[in-house]
Amino acid sequence: MADLPWQGDAASLVDAYRSGGHSPVEEMDATLAAIEASGLNAFSFVDGDRARDAAAAADVSKPFGGVPFGVKELTPVTGWPDTEASLVFADRIAGHTATMVQRAVDRGGAVPVGQTTASEFGGLNVSVNRLHGVTGNAWDPTRSAGGSSGGSASAVAGGLVPIATGGDGGGSIRIPAGFNGLVGMKGTVGRIPRGPRAQVGNFTVVIGCLARSVRDAARWFDVCAGYDSRDPYSIPSPGGWEAGIGTHDLSGLRVAVVPHLSTAVVLPAVEALVIETAEMLVAAAGLRTVEGVDVDIPPLGFEWAMSGLAGVLADLKDRWPADRELLTEEMAFGVQTAEERFDLGMAARVSERRTAANETMAAVFDQVDLVICATNPDAAYPAPVTLNTRVGDRRVGPENNGALTIPANITGCPAVSVPAGLVDGMPVGVQIMARHHADGLLFDVAALLERERPWPLVAPGAPV
Repeated sequence: MADLPWQGDAASLVDAYRSGGHSPVEEMDATLAAIEASGLNAFSFVDGDRARDAAAAADVSKPFGGVPFGVKELTPVTGWPDTEASLVFADRIAGHTATMVQRAVDRGGAVPVGQTTASEFGGLNVSVNRLHGVTGNAWDPTRSAGGSSGGSASAVAGGLVPIATGGDGGGSIRIPAGFNGLVGMKGTVGRIPRGPRAQVGNFTVVIGCLARSVRDAARWFDVCAGYDSRDPYSIPSPGGWEAGIGTHDLSGLRVAVVPHLSTAVVLPAVEALVIETAEMLVAAAGLRTVEGVDVDIPPLGFEWAMSGLAGVLADLKDRWPADRELLTEEMAFGVQTAEERFDLGMAARVSERRTAANETMAAVFDQVDLVICATNPDAAYPAPVTLNTRVGDRRVGPENNGALTIPANITGCPAVSVPAGLVDGMPVGVQIMARHHADGLLFDVAALLERERPWPLVAPGAPV
């Protein structure tokens, strides 16, 4: 039996299975033991018996055959808790499985272990909820893992599972990827179907994974991307995502380097690292920097947040306002405010500003092929933080973070967070954005950074 779960990427674990040097059952035993011993609070539910049975029957010829993976607790799996990370639904059980998870199992051969923690309804980009408490960053458990896919990021970077699912409606894959030193790919909107029973909402949410390597994220696309009729806004997949890495001619591509994108206030050390990383990429790939590109996305802020709360109210139904006291303070305040203030006039402003954001981003990609900025304006801050707060002489927290990631959600373009290095001993991600449907190009640029500046696949000292 292995003493620890696999500390490499998922693709190398499959290779080890196929060579006969390791078995899915051994790996599952090590995984379950590590999760039980972990102090990260990355998993909120573990289905050990089901996972062991699936590992024993694993088909290692499949892309993720026998690979244990975590499922974000906002994603339904038949028979598992369906809580939305909320005390309101603490006893609810899912009656269906999300299309992406089903594809990972059926097409990919991956083995779901359990659910990873998230913020309530995915409403905050931090790793705190009243149902399960605080999830720690794999690099320092006293720091935030980010969110809302914080548990997935902590589990993967913490050496518990090699890959886990995530969702991203305003940065919820990229923010925790940046904080935990992982690859976080937000594909073009619709790239991976969100069904069944997908809420359209304000059309910003995409789903995907938190991964240790670029090839793992691309392989996830190979398995999970592509149209499904239960998500009418999903798009076809050309396939060949992993095989396509290294096939793009990057030389001469135009790039805008804008570390402080939008209204974010970026820590100087983070800005310096992003610029250094961008200069390295420009030199290594033969990119061409374009100066003076205006990437000033019109602020959507309050109005956009209010529009997104309609889905929460739809889920709560008659339990609002009766169960208000069971919600986090932030979520209860948000729902009440949306009820009181979201009206036709605000809806018109959201539509107006979103159109302006689309026009701005389209104009940017008329001038360049890539935009490089920070993923998060800071390194991970103290874990209990749920609102902007003062740390030293700076105000840090969720509002400042989202300013860098939300633009790609509003406009639907693909964006990937890739580890760039460390600031004060904590991981910092660089975010690379491209025009719609250029997901494959982003995988290639990310892979180049991975080759030029390899990163630790798990946090030092993991599993924690």
